[in-house]
Amino acid sequence: MHILADELGPLSYDVAGTGTPVVLVHAGIADHRMWDAVVPALAERHTVIRYDLRGFGQSPPPSGSFRETDDLRRLLDHLGHDKVRLVGASWGGRVALDFVLAHPDRVHSLAVLSAPWRGYGWGAEMIAYDEAETAALEAGDLDAAVEVNLDMWVRGPARGWADVAEGLADQLRGPLRTSLEHQDAVGEQSQDPVGGELSAIAVPTLVGVGKLDVGDFQDIARKYAAEIPGASLVEFPTAAHLVALDAPAELAAVLGPFLSR
Repeated sequence: MHILADELGPLSYDVAGTGTPVVLVHAGIADHRMWDAVVPALAERHTVIRYDLRGFGQSPPPSGSFRETDDLRRLLDHLGHDKVRLVGASWGGRVALDFVLAHPDRVHSLAVLSAPWRGYGWGAEMIAYDEAETAALEAGDLDAAVEVNLDMWVRGPARGWADVAEGLADQLRGPLRTSLEHQDAVGEQSQDPVGGELSAIAVPTLVGVGKLDVGDFQDIARKYAAEIPGASLVEFPTAAHLVALDAPAELAAVLGPFLSR
């Protein structure tokens, strides 16, 4: 891993492969390692850049107020990339969307996987999950909060643990714990994005979602595909919320042609 240090602290990143630059932005319960199974295929044609958002993985919480889109711009400037192909998963998908709205000239194409929708009216499943996580954190039971998140985002509502690939939950347990430990510190320093209308996005856009994900996120994916001009929707039948972990080969097969356009 490499380090980009600035006044807010170190930002950890990794680069693999050669070719046109692709940036992968991880989910809010993971870190850059969630892309491990996808990177080798992409790195055959692209320079693949992954980084840990502040408060995740090897990037500590920021020492002052920050915007995730500013961090991404700073990283691209540091690496000398004027324009990139951008792929974001879950919260990382929202960061990617905010980035293309704030810096449309810096993005060649956009792929968004299972991203949240700001102001969405969540259904009963999501409300129950949020209440369970909040109760565990307020009780100081970080282990219980980790399990609540693994059950929601790794297993998902549509399958049992026997149907989840062996070792997947263990792979995420550490990164998830780190994110929960830093959640409050990051939230206190995080500034709202610049904003903008989805209808203004003018780059080729792919929207992806797992068919085993929470129903709200399947609905949100359809909304993104409808609101972003020319966007295409791809559904992954064997994936829950984290497509890159559940269906890495299928995701790479979809991203390959899209990113090479």
